[in-house]
Amino acid sequence: MEGSFDPLARLREHAAARAAAGLGRGLVARSAEGALLDLASNDYLGLCGDRRLAEAAARAARTWGTGSTGSRLVTGTTALHEELEADLANFTGAASALVFSSGYLANLAAITALAAAITPADPRDGVLIVSDEGNHASLIDGCRLARGRGTRLQVTPHADVAAVRRALGERTERAALVITDAVFSVAGDLAPVAELHALAREHGALLLVDEAHSLGVAGQGGRGVVHAAGLAAEPDLVRTVTLSKSLSGQGGAVLGAPEVRQALIDIGRGMIFDTGLAPPSVGAARAALGILRDNPELPAMARQATRRLTAIAADLGLVTTAPQAAVASVILGDPELAVAARQTCADHGVNVGCFRPPSVPVGGACLRLTGRASLAEIDFATASRALAAVRDHSRIPEKSGGRAP
Repeated sequence: MEGSFDPLARLREHAAARAAAGLGRGLVARSAEGALLDLASNDYLGLCGDRRLAEAAARAARTWGTGSTGSRLVTGTTALHEELEADLANFTGAASALVFSSGYLANLAAITALAAAITPADPRDGVLIVSDEGNHASLIDGCRLARGRGTRLQVTPHADVAAVRRALGERTERAALVITDAVFSVAGDLAPVAELHALAREHGALLLVDEAHSLGVAGQGGRGVVHAAGLAAEPDLVRTVTLSKSLSGQGGAVLGAPEVRQALIDIGRGMIFDTGLAPPSVGAARAALGILRDNPELPAMARQATRRLTAIAADLGLVTTAPQAAVASVILGDPELAVAARQTCADHGVNVGCFRPPSVPVGGACLRLTGRASLAEIDFATASRALAAVRDHSRIPEKSGGRAP
């Protein structure tokens, strides 16, 4: 009936329902001084406050201005962008790179453009997209946007190679695109990239691997999971990366064969219609990549820090995931319990991540711990006190301690 629906009242009802379920969210501004020990951010190498990055950003701003002034196809590409793309390709062993204004956008653009580009001339032949159920939201959203005439999405159980094999083998579509994270962003486990690539090649599919939590942390000198698997130069494998985690800046990139880069330039809406990455961010990313290249021990230091954090938690009887990169989780199950545990950590001087549905499955609410190459002994002692308080204040079953699969 006309005039009977109040959209703002519906929004208030929705927010109240989420709050009652322990799923309400809010923004919390951090201070520049960083009063709490940071075990929540993605600054895996500890470069966010590095003066070399700030100075590189300032030089870029003085030379090119504070903004890129337009899309990459108009005025938004500078020589600095091309230098960063060459640096990324050389460092990761990729044939080419294309920089975007965010890692999220790089995933949206790559999935939608590649799904369209590999669609057969007769769309009735179709494209199958196979996506791991543990993939990041940006990959999930890319898959949703790519669905259209002749495109079908199949979500497979987490890291289940047999399920991917069945999906590819039983498909009726001519073309296929397999999508996975390299390091999954909550549990910190690695995708079976080598097995997935072998399957994709056997079935004539293209494999896309998101190395957002892998670049700078996994593989030789932080070159990523794909490089560690010896697949960096394979033409039927596409990688996406972010510049906002290990490289402590902003932006993202797609790495792959020249044909992939050209397809994104030609039909990638995230490339054609978005303003290019701002030059100060480009300059900072180049500086961070240079530091990583000159200090190949940093990735191993970040991984070791994460292993120490999870060992501390497990020794206290908390259930943790087994980290393979710089991310791990303490599983608490109940969302309200997770929120309370995060506050307990803050009360003891530690900032941790708190993940609740729909970011994780129902029953999987957790604290996420991220290690950092720059953590010191005093930081581990502080973390231990905070996690001990979580154990003491939480309703955790008596025999719940140890490692989750």
